[in-house]
Amino acid sequence: MIEDDFYATVKLKSGEEIFAKVAPSEEENRTLLIISNPIVISEVKNRMGIYGYKFEPWLKTTTEDMFIINLSDVLTLSESFDIEMISMYQSYIRQLDKSNSNQSKLSREMGYLANVNDAKELLEKIFKSI
Repeated sequence: MIEDDFYATVKLKSGEEIFAKVAPSEEENRTLLIISNPIVISEVKNRMGIYGYKFEPWLKTTTEDMFIINLSDVLTLSESFDIEMISMYQSYIRQLDKSNSNQSKLSREMGYLANVNDAKELLEKIFKSI
């Protein structure tokens, strides 16, 4: 029987360790994990010896927030009941969503747009005039 979503630390066979909201799913005789907003958590220490956590997206070159992982690629999975960790994760995700929605679209009013050849020609003229 498949349960509801839960927060978990997932250790993949590749060695990566991620924290995410996880939803198991049975599909064609295999179990898949649907993970939402996976993050990598690093422990950081400052000069005074105080520890903190650094949260980063698991995959940095995508805007997707849901991924599917085959359970056979998972080394271990640990459900998290740590309220402090879950609330920090939720706060990070809200902050990430807010910053993504505030990004403005590029327009001609923001500056001069040119093709590569025109820009190269302009920069060469500026360089030669110096």
